[in-house]
Amino acid sequence: MKSFSILLLALLISAASYAQDVKYYNTKGTAINGYDPVAYFLQNKAVEGTDSYSTNWSGSKWKFISQANLDSFKIAPEKYAPQYGGYCAYGCSENHKAPTDPNAFTIVGNKLYLNYSLKVKELWLKDTSGKIKAADAYWPALNK
Repeated sequence: MKSFSILLLALLISAASYAQDVKYYNTKGTAINGYDPVAYFLQNKAVEGTDSYSTNWSGSKWKFISQANLDSFKIAPEKYAPQYGGYCAYGCSENHKAPTDPNAFTIVGNKLYLNYSLKVKELWLKDTSGKIKAADAYWPALNK
């Protein structure tokens, strides 16, 4: 049992050393164009946040529509932050970064994905699982 615990600890330390900090797409220091990432999950739509409810996380300012959404984000930011640093998920699946339209979003597997435009979102939806696999493979290099 002791050797298993040591092996598990070694694996955790190894994994942590390979972890990357995500660099989020932002405009003038504000992530995802000032839209509330929690609202995507609760209201299933893009809603602009306000400066009244904001926080700094991972090098960007994040805005929210309510104190409750801000508090939820502070507890688990990775749960609500968009995948691929808020860059276009379709673009990442094609091995490049592109900005996003806050209204072009999908939630898949309880994760938020943003796209460049509503037209690109249509392409994304044709093979979402394949595009996620490709973007997951390209993202570590794109995030440098």
